[in-house]
Amino acid sequence: GLPVTNHLAANGVVFVRNHTESCKSYLLVTSNLLFTVLGLVTLVVGLWGLINKESFAQEKINGIGTDPMLLFTFLGFILALLSLMGCVGALRENMCLLRTFSAIVLVLVVAQVLAVVVLYSLQRQIEDYLRSGMLAAMVRYQDDLDLRFITNEIQTGLQCCGADTYRDWGINVYFNCSAPGVQACGVPPSCCIDPLENGTVWNSQCGVGAQKLDEFSAQSVIFLGGCMGSISRWIEQHSGVIITVVIILLGVQILTLFITAQFVFILYNTKHLKCA
Repeated sequence: GLPVTNHLAANGVVFVRNHTESCKSYLLVTSNLLFTVLGLVTLVVGLWGLINKESFAQEKINGIGTDPMLLFTFLGFILALLSLMGCVGALRENMCLLRTFSAIVLVLVVAQVLAVVVLYSLQRQIEDYLRSGMLAAMVRYQDDLDLRFITNEIQTGLQCCGADTYRDWGINVYFNCSAPGVQACGVPPSCCIDPLENGTVWNSQCGVGAQKLDEFSAQSVIFLGGCMGSISRWIEQHSGVIITVVIILLGVQILTLFITAQFVFILYNTKHLKCA
């Protein structure tokens, strides 16, 4: 009769709600566990880098603020903490944690969208900032292991030398032509077309005297083009991949925000849970 039908219908609604709640909870827990692991790995890498370079030593502690590994540590900690908050909130059905998690993710999404807009609209200023940063790294090339590593990776990876030209290395006190050492008027080995001797040994002297050479003579020894032009070309060539990655990252965060909001809505309506 009608009462039986209504009872079955009510049970069906409850089953669907419970199933939906379980699915959303599972998705939240799984995604946040993955991001928690990613955050912890990033945190460990950052701490390993700081400890390995003895950045906490008394004579180096003043320069720790500019250490790139500190950024890894900070980002890893924030990502792990935020993801753990979402994971625990979903497992414990804690409305306060879930709402805090949602609010932080929303702020991060808005901040990232604004950052993309700012980066796109201030391309010229950003290029000038990158140029200044690279010149500053070139000045401190021998004194800062991190900056040396980054500079070498950029020059080797993009096959470039200096910011705008190989003669930019004259800004460095050791590579300046007035310097007394053997490196005077030279460039780092990462500028060399073939920095490896016999394919295995890094030839640290391959760039000696390169600034004295004209472009025709230098082109067979070192990369002539500056790294700013190479960076611009790399971005243009990979713009499709960059845009796709940005869209995927934002999409995952927006989807997480949507699932969390739906989960909170279900908990509020079915279990009348509130943030005390």
